[in-house]
Amino acid sequence: MKKVAIKTEYITLGQLLKFLSIVGSGGEVKNYILYNEIFLNNQLENRRGKKIYPGDQIQIESVDYLIVANDN
Repeated sequence: MKKVAIKTEYITLGQLLKFLSIVGSGGEVKNYILYNEIFLNNQLENRRGKKIYPGDQIQIESVDYLIVANDN
C-alpha cells in the first residue's frame, strides 16, 4: 500500500487524481471517473468532489493508497 501525505484537512477525489498524475487536468477527471472503478474504503466512489481524509484507503487501478497527514 502506497502512502499519500496531504497537508490539508482533506483532499477531493479530483485533486487526488491530479496529485497522483493519473489525470493531467481537472477536465479529464470526470471522464476518468466515469470509465474507471475507484474504491474509497471498499465502497465504489464516483463523485469527483468527494472529500478524502487521512486514514482513508483508496484503490485506483488495482493500486491501494493510504491517505496520511503530513504534519510538516
